[in-house]
Amino acid sequence: MDPIREKILKPSKETRQDFVGKTLSYASIFLIVGVVLAIFLFVASKGIAIFTQNKASLVEFLTGSEWNPGANGPNGRPLVGALPMILGSFGVTLLAALFATPFAIGTALYMTELSSKRSQKFMQSVIELLVGIPSVVYGFIGLTVVVPFVRDHFGGSGYGILSGSFVLFVMVLPTITSMTVDSLRAVPKYYKSASLALGATEWQTIYRVLLRAALPGIMTAIVFGMARAFGEALAVQMVIGNATLLPESLLAPASTLTSVLTMGIGNTVMGTVSNNALWSLALVLLLMSLFFNIAVRFISRKGKM
Repeated sequence: MDPIREKILKPSKETRQDFVGKTLSYASIFLIVGVVLAIFLFVASKGIAIFTQNKASLVEFLTGSEWNPGANGPNGRPLVGALPMILGSFGVTLLAALFATPFAIGTALYMTELSSKRSQKFMQSVIELLVGIPSVVYGFIGLTVVVPFVRDHFGGSGYGILSGSFVLFVMVLPTITSMTVDSLRAVPKYYKSASLALGATEWQTIYRVLLRAALPGIMTAIVFGMARAFGEALAVQMVIGNATLLPESLLAPASTLTSVLTMGIGNTVMGTVSNNALWSLALVLLLMSLFFNIAVRFISRKGKM
């Protein structure tokens, strides 16, 4: 064969590097997808065991108020009423998001529209510091500061959904604030310029133009903050009281899905009714994470439209 033709047709070093790069990229993608699917299938198989092997009722699991997997009810089925934990998880999550959202939006507006460059850097450092604090530190502060404060000013023992919400409020505030800042900065500059040119004041522009334009991003930030709060375990466990009872008020001791999981998973034997019941709570948590991700995608799609 002609040497020149052979040299042209021979794969070059760059071609081989391109092939190796594509192979590694696709392998990484398949690995990540495989790991996610494996985790979901594993948790799902363990989570449904309480219904397939131990014959627990799904309706009683979602609506029952008595949690005692080691005992059976009058119908001979395990007492795995998870409603108190589900309500506790939603209670602290929604209340924490309600507390954190106004502060997060106000802080984000200050950082993007009102503050100087030096103040922006300072506030950014504060937010990053809040993100880096371990959960156990938040829980310890909640145990020594928040619980006595709630007990002295609101009544009760101090342990309950309100205390858990105060702790989660501080924990989710950086997440919502950072994403809200990004959403406000993504609003085109000419929106603000056009509003001011038409005679609107700065506050009218912020309220009627900037916040409305950034609303899908702000809603996404709130959902991400709720997902963060819903999955928090240690800090909430230290201040909520861990009583597997239907919460009668925000001041009564309660429990969440994560607090019951962290307390009980190390004290059960794999394959027992108690262990299977805890895996069912883990499955609920996984499904809620999936729900939050779907909600984020839905909000983002509506925002683009």
